[in-house]
Amino acid sequence: MSYFIEVDYSQYFKDGQSIGGDVFLLSRGEERDRIICTLSDGLGSGVKANVLANLTAHMAQKYAASSIDMVKSAEIIMNTLPVCRERKISYSTFTILRMENLKEDKVRTSIVEYDNPGFLLLRGGAYVHPEKQRQELKRPGAFKDENLFHTELELEAGDRIVFFTDGITQAGLGTKPLPLGWREGNVKEYILDLVENRPDISAYELASAVTAKARALDIYKAKDDITCASVYIRKPRRLIVSTGPPIDESRDERLVAAIRDFDGRKVIAGGTTAQIYSRIEGKKLQVSLSDFDGDLPPCAAMAGIDLVSEGMLTLNRIAEHLETRISLHELPHNSAGRFLKLLLESDRVRFLVGTKINDAHQDPSIPFEIGIRRSIIGRIIKALEENYLKETELEFI
Repeated sequence: MSYFIEVDYSQYFKDGQSIGGDVFLLSRGEERDRIICTLSDGLGSGVKANVLANLTAHMAQKYAASSIDMVKSAEIIMNTLPVCRERKISYSTFTILRMENLKEDKVRTSIVEYDNPGFLLLRGGAYVHPEKQRQELKRPGAFKDENLFHTELELEAGDRIVFFTDGITQAGLGTKPLPLGWREGNVKEYILDLVENRPDISAYELASAVTAKARALDIYKAKDDITCASVYIRKPRRLIVSTGPPIDESRDERLVAAIRDFDGRKVIAGGTTAQIYSRIEGKKLQVSLSDFDGDLPPCAAMAGIDLVSEGMLTLNRIAEHLETRISLHELPHNSAGRFLKLLLESDRVRFLVGTKINDAHQDPSIPFEIGIRRSIIGRIIKALEENYLKETELEFI
């Protein structure tokens, strides 16, 4: 593919709540040619809203991954969800996106919406207003007729979709400058300004800026759950991670050439690998103590390489963090944090793994969980693919 589909979100819970009533789910289809994301807003806040939103979002993800028509799937969800007896409205709202590869430069996208603020589509620095098909629903117990909206799109490189819950549009509700809340028009203007000032802003940064602004309008005490999700179709960001020396010295030149000629960011994990590159390329290694925290060895600097880290201990810590779905704003302030930032900001990661056995790792005093290099890299690859939808490549040398 000549493009990458970046999807991310940002969220704040209602002030005083430890769990949110907004739920965002993201998954990739079994064929890995389909990306599905759902944003659901449960009625109210707290545990009850979270349960309802989770139920809705998980149903949506399951149906959207199947061959069932998107509108039919939404109808099944609506007929499954109860109607609140007191307020006569649905217990949950939702926005569902299903994106599939169509051509080298297009992404076929289906969007179904129920009672969330409408999604926004930006193309070429301006909003596009695609036609939406309205589907009327009549459910027993509801005080009004309800509508589903279905949109079919072909997204292309540079396009963005932004969607959010009403915690965004209603932010600042009741305050002097915003008696009716932030409102959709102001949100659209704010997002457009963000993109104009930072054309390459990532999906996560855009979503984070929107939620931060909404929280600020609520005087930093959110009156409702605040969630914004963002999709960005763009050129992929590439990273190579080289760790471990080759099986024999005759392959050292090949290792160095693979790193040197790579078009993207570069990480070397392991002192021996870094020394091989330093020797052949004539580049000096300089240790930096700025990120030393007493827990992990510090990083080093070398011209032409974005990060040089220690090997096994750091890689094992990286695997642990990725397996717990760490996000960019939670990164530790050490060598692992710098490494993780490069991984999470990249879309396609190539791992170049040396197969020479390091005698130091046969020491029985080294914890069992550190394992061998290829086992740890396997854990990292699995977490990147399953938890972050990254594309990976693995080569042994």
